Amino acid sequence: MANLIVHGGKPLSGTITPSGNKNAVLPILCATLLTDEPVSLSNVPAITDIEKLVTFFRELGSRIDWDREAKTMRLDHSDLGSDFDPQTLPQGMRSAVLLFAPLLQRFKEVHLDSNPKGCALGIRELDPHLEILSHLGTKVAHNGELKLKIEEKFQGASHWADYMSVTTTETFLMAAATADGVSTLTNAASEPHVQDLCRFLQSMGAKIEGVGTSVLTVTGVDSLAGAEATISSDHHEVATFLALGAITGGDVWITDSGPEHFALINRSFAKLGVEISYDGETAICGPKQSLKIQQPFTSNLLPKIEAAPWPYFPVDLLPPMVALATQAEGVMHFWNKVYEGGFAWLPELVKFGAHAVVSDPHRIVVFGQRPMRPAVVEAPYIIRAAVALYMTAASIEGRSIVKNADPIRRAHPHFAENLRKLGAEIEWDE
Repeated sequence: MANLIVHGGKPLSGTITPSGNKNAVLPILCATLLTDEPVSLSNVPAITDIEKLVTFFRELGSRIDWDREAKTMRLDHSDLGSDFDPQTLPQGMRSAVLLFAPLLQRFKEVHLDSNPKGCALGIRELDPHLEILSHLGTKVAHNGELKLKIEEKFQGASHWADYMSVTTTETFLMAAATADGVSTLTNAASEPHVQDLCRFLQSMGAKIEGVGTSVLTVTGVDSLAGAEATISSDHHEVATFLALGAITGGDVWITDSGPEHFALINRSFAKLGVEISYDGETAICGPKQSLKIQQPFTSNLLPKIEAAPWPYFPVDLLPPMVALATQAEGVMHFWNKVYEGGFAWLPELVKFGAHAVVSDPHRIVVFGQRPMRPAVVEAPYIIRAAVALYMTAASIEGRSIVKNADPIRRAHPHFAENLRKLGAEIEWDE
């Protein structure tokens, strides 16, 4: 594991271009297995999860040309074998569950070694995926080994999900795209990256209605064709670098920022005294932000940022906002409505001198502008929490170390390079 060495206390200023959205490119890559025709992608980020998927595809027999410098990739799955070894599935990559539907569509049967905690993919909730696949005609057996099987193809069906799960919605879309008949998912996720997968499948010939809503209707087609697509900018990375500009008192400009997704995110920035402006597609966090927490009209309540599935404020962006709140004047209440472990990294933030009270597993209260000091902290295996610890270190004069910061590379292929462009003193200690 690598550590980040941070020399903080310097305003970060300049212009950067965000990476392609990790959460869009991974399901899109999995969806390319649904066609034998070539697929060309641009703005592909060089992140570790993609490396794992590409290795897996090549072991299946796929031909892949990946120009990392140009950020382009061409995939051709027309020569895949008749079966695959489940041990070759990408390890340590939670989104590998997105391979279930396309592998079933190709091979009709998938066997995975499993244990009481899940399967070879690691610990994650598989039940919603298995429920969706079962509704669409998959036979599911679990007796020391997880066995999934379909006959000739998936069967159209309607399903009302327990909750808005991004990867479960993406599993539904890939299975329903070539199913026999019409399929409907109620309580579907609608995040920008889910919309990106919908549009990619549509470019391949899929018939999908309700893109961007909580009800998706898919009319199955016999086959999907090749396509060309550009991976959209990562709105998480855009928001992260805007927050970095604000917390260090810099002047940061982000090109290709996708402002259509930022109305609520920018209102949340404003609650922390940060105004985001735009020049076309370029987002701007200018200098001299007030960093003063806005008081609500309902004066007996704390100012609050609450996160839940889209179109709520994104849960993944809570950690950068928490870090920003440590430097803002006032008190802010944060509410993570999804993950009970979402604030487990707070003891590391406190090592910098931050004042935060954990109300319960889902809610914390941050008291801003307390005396802060450099520190050595341990990053959890949570991308944005590791980033938030870096943000805090960058705002404090002196040398800090964020240990085990590798998770950042899962989403930000050029994190340190982009920061240096903004004037940061940062280095990886491998």
